Amino acid sequence: MRQWRRGLHRAWEWLRLRALLRHGRELELMHRAMGFATLALVTLAPLLIVVAAADPLVRGGFASWLTDGMGLSGQSAEALTNIISPPRKVIGTTSVLSLILLAVFGISFAGSVQNGYERIWDLASGPWHRVWRQVTWLAVLTAYLYQEVQTRTAMHGTQRIALSVISGVLFFWWGQRFLLGGQVHWRTLLPGAIATVLGLVGLRAFSFLVFAPLIITNALNYGAVGTVLVVESWLIGVGFVVYGGALFGRWFVEHHWMPTHEGPTHGE
Repeated sequence: MRQWRRGLHRAWEWLRLRALLRHGRELELMHRAMGFATLALVTLAPLLIVVAAADPLVRGGFASWLTDGMGLSGQSAEALTNIISPPRKVIGTTSVLSLILLAVFGISFAGSVQNGYERIWDLASGPWHRVWRQVTWLAVLTAYLYQEVQTRTAMHGTQRIALSVISGVLFFWWGQRFLLGGQVHWRTLLPGAIATVLGLVGLRAFSFLVFAPLIITNALNYGAVGTVLVVESWLIGVGFVVYGGALFGRWFVEHHWMPTHEGPTHGE
């Protein structure tokens, strides 16, 4: 028994999980994930609703984007679509000022993600004029989500899985590098991108097993409010994975990829 405990202690020390847990507490990971979900629902979702409604190729609007991201189908997808299904006339009634305001709100979401990455890598906040990075990242995020929805009908099985994994790794790899202004080396950011995509795959499976039946139950018992609460819970999970994946990537690089005394490589 004593040898078994000693072996567990050595494994714990080798994995250095204590450092990972400490960094998570310092980042206030759950609190930041909840902020991610709130901003995504309040600032990002309206912008994506307009973009999805303008798309002539995909029917169902933003609801189809959301059901695809959560891995819903059948009754759960129908229940969500019945609540989150804006009409196409939303484009005709949306003014230029409204579009500008939506873009500004979306930029605040991008700025929050940028700040989270900066905290993870212990970097100073970028100057205000770097807002163009947030605009560009937001546009690429929209394009990334759009292609994910498009491949749902164009590809099936292993082809779509492979494309989703590769595009996801590339987006989160590039996204960290771009929002951080190139202050962290490409190879240092790769483990975090891979961890983020793996986390999203796990979240999708969890959503299919837990959130899908929960949406049906909540829709019957609580109506639209119950469904929105499930969506908000899923968004909290997305935020946890996005920040947690980057945090895991830094921990892995510092303790298992590069010698501890070297630390992560910044810049080129």
